[in-house]
Amino acid sequence: MPHHYDPQNIFARILRGEIPNDTVLETEHTLAFRDIRPQTPQHVLVIPKGAYVCFDHFASEASADEIVDFHRTAAQVCAMLGISPADGGNGFRTVSNAGLDAVQEVPHYHMHILAGRPLGPMLSRRD
Repeated sequence: MPHHYDPQNIFARILRGEIPNDTVLETEHTLAFRDIRPQTPQHVLVIPKGAYVCFDHFASEASADEIVDFHRTAAQVCAMLGISPADGGNGFRTVSNAGLDAVQEVPHYHMHILAGRPLGPMLSRRD
């Protein structure tokens, strides 16, 4: 099934400089910025600069350089925020929604890094 990328989505517009953002870290292939509606005291979005709709699209079609850069940038953000358990932080959660069932709001792959308070269980079971 092909992925349809909408070049007018808000993250594409941020990447083109049409909408301002609170940048945390920018690299050749990745942009990390603070969420405008934070759900936790530390809430950063990490997005690739390429036109990828969701995780599986990114994982299957991005170059190795893009994939490595994305993940290393996310790790750098965790270190910068002081949330990595490896460095004595209290931890974090990463979330990436894909498609309708996951309620993906922006059709551009993005990972939320959520931290700064206890987050509780990931999902409540629903039969």
